[in-house]
Amino acid sequence: MTDRSEQTVGRPLMKAVRQEVFGGPEVLQLVEVPRPQPGISEVLVRVHAAGVNPTDWKHRAARRFLGNPPYTLGWDVSGTVEEMGLGVTIHKPGDEVYGMLRYPHGAGSHAEYVIAPARALVPKPAGLNHVQAGAIPLAALTAWQSLVDTAGLGPGDRVLIHAAAGGVGHLAVQVAKARGAYVIGTASAGKHGFVQGLGADEMVDYRHTDFTEVVKDVDVVLDTIGGDYQLRSLECLRQGGTLVSLLPKPAEGLYEKARQLGVRVELILAEADRAGMQAVSELVETDKLKVTIADTFPLAEAARAHEAGETGRTTGKLVLTVAAWGK
Repeated sequence: MTDRSEQTVGRPLMKAVRQEVFGGPEVLQLVEVPRPQPGISEVLVRVHAAGVNPTDWKHRAARRFLGNPPYTLGWDVSGTVEEMGLGVTIHKPGDEVYGMLRYPHGAGSHAEYVIAPARALVPKPAGLNHVQAGAIPLAALTAWQSLVDTAGLGPGDRVLIHAAAGGVGHLAVQVAKARGAYVIGTASAGKHGFVQGLGADEMVDYRHTDFTEVVKDVDVVLDTIGGDYQLRSLECLRQGGTLVSLLPKPAEGLYEKARQLGVRVELILAEADRAGMQAVSELVETDKLKVTIADTFPLAEAARAHEAGETGRTTGKLVLTVAAWGK
């Protein structure tokens, strides 16, 4: 959460999950800090729920994009507009909204209130409660921006989605099916039924089967794992196909191998995106996208949410709730 000390003097206090140093989940502390004030083209959102994503525990543990602590993490938000900054016309106080904060420097939703760019937020679909809405933005935008904006996935295309039962993966399966694609997912055998229930056409048990031996000639691979998965996934693509990896660090020799095979590689980081959120909302409202909640934790137990996420075994999304406002 950006320090705006000159704007917070004399303002009411709020609770926020802060860290002063890098480390394990134990470095996360619930503290009181001044409530921020919206600037030009911004709104103050009273947070009801906020998703917890891998980028949160990765930033907590080591320096990545935010520099050194102290800071408050969290990029997903669902809540109610409390105040508006100068020039905001698309939201009013009391509006229920959800969206993704600017990545990476807009972090701060793991708190009772957060500042957001007005146009990063869209109205919360009436059919979603705040827990569901708080789980969706970053993961769904990652799926949409990877498969649609970057890879141009369309009807009849074949796509391989790694970790298809995970936070991004289970939403990506649904985005791909909504686009008319044929979906192959990787997951442990116990999760195959869950992913197939979302629409996956084929499943591969990565624990017992080398996916490169059974998946060939796909148009798109969505890599959520990185490392050698990037290199191995290239072997599954047809010539001219596209690998989209959510891990911004390329494996050694990745681009050289891609050139040899005649395929494209794109490394992506999700962006705050009003048009993307509107597309996601349309999928939600037409029952083409449903989020699975793995577990919820009160704001004060953010450390437990990080511990659960770092096991790598969750199915769906983890969400922090703010008790004062309920679900």
